[in-house]
Amino acid sequence: MKKTIGLAALTAILLCGAAQAQQINVKIGVVTDMSSLYADISGPGTVAAARLAIADFTKDHPNVKVELLVGDHLNKPDVGTQIANQFIDVDKANMLIDTTNSGVALAVSQVAANKNTAYIVSGAAASDLTGAKCNAQTIHWTYDTWMLANGTGSAMVKTGGDSWYFLTADYAFGAALERDTSAVVTANGGKVVGAVKHPLNTNDFSSFLLQAQASKAKVIGLANAGGDTINSIKQAAEFGIVKGGQSLAGLLVFASDVMAIGLPTAQGLVLTESWYWDMNDANRAWKKRWDAERKDASKIPTMIHAGVYSGTLHYLKAVLAEGGPKDGKTIVAKMKSMPTDDALFGKGTIDPNGRKRHPVYLLEVKKPEESKYTGDIYKVRATIPAEQAFRQPKDSGCSLVN
Repeated sequence: MKKTIGLAALTAILLCGAAQAQQINVKIGVVTDMSSLYADISGPGTVAAARLAIADFTKDHPNVKVELLVGDHLNKPDVGTQIANQFIDVDKANMLIDTTNSGVALAVSQVAANKNTAYIVSGAAASDLTGAKCNAQTIHWTYDTWMLANGTGSAMVKTGGDSWYFLTADYAFGAALERDTSAVVTANGGKVVGAVKHPLNTNDFSSFLLQAQASKAKVIGLANAGGDTINSIKQAAEFGIVKGGQSLAGLLVFASDVMAIGLPTAQGLVLTESWYWDMNDANRAWKKRWDAERKDASKIPTMIHAGVYSGTLHYLKAVLAEGGPKDGKTIVAKMKSMPTDDALFGKGTIDPNGRKRHPVYLLEVKKPEESKYTGDIYKVRATIPAEQAFRQPKDSGCSLVN
């Protein structure tokens, strides 16, 4: 009897070892902006973040082999769709990630749903991705327009900014951010006195800023991002808008934007982010590795980069748990069932509608004299806990929520 039990145990150990040693092959497609106005907030930095996640995971699980594909969507939904189809149909990608541009992200999300491929959005902001346009293959990881509106918008109204005028990027992201922020402003007793839409990747904001200035609104809400935010803030300073008594609300501002604008111009700007490189030792250590991967220490990692790292790790954990990449719906369901946990975001969860949930931070840009070293740009005004930071699933309008 003892001999039989011993042989059975040995067989089980051998089978378990064989299963663990079985090679798992995964292909991940990064769909991002490598060459235009969002390249600094995503682009090459996103690729570096994904590589770090793959390196960290495969170090502990050498039987998992991961190939990374990279495509530049040029901020065009049709190009993003072509890349997604190429990655899935020809290159056999198991997961797509990033997609900094809400119009492109919504298009790629539909491709992922139609072809049952896992898709993690880190760069795009439109809350519709987990609302009316949700699907069982998409997870929205890092931030969204609802979060930004309820962080920055609410804080500005509560501190006296009760009349707003919006400068809005003329595509899906800008429309969603203006919509969500307007709802917060009015819910808190404020009013929206007007808005103007500007084309994506605008160099000259003078006519738009003059309209905002003439509105006499206390707050000019910048419902744009990347190069558009940088240009609009710099040109607002040239017009003396803030000196004239109006406030600028950067509804989506990244650390790289602040560095490009400079503290003398950006000081006092209030914004909301879900990750900041200089917030703790773990983030600072990760930045050093990110710098080395990019071979460039002059850049500042953004929350999009951190989200790509975090999302890639969690996806690979789910793949390992399932014994392979499998189909998108199966893997995303596994990801939702597992608590998230990594060095950059800590512990978190994923809602039924695909919304990743974690704390976010209301930040203020430091004055030049408050900054002690390069990249020391923010002070934390408030921490918004995970349960309050994002819209509740029951209010999202997502068909996945029962």
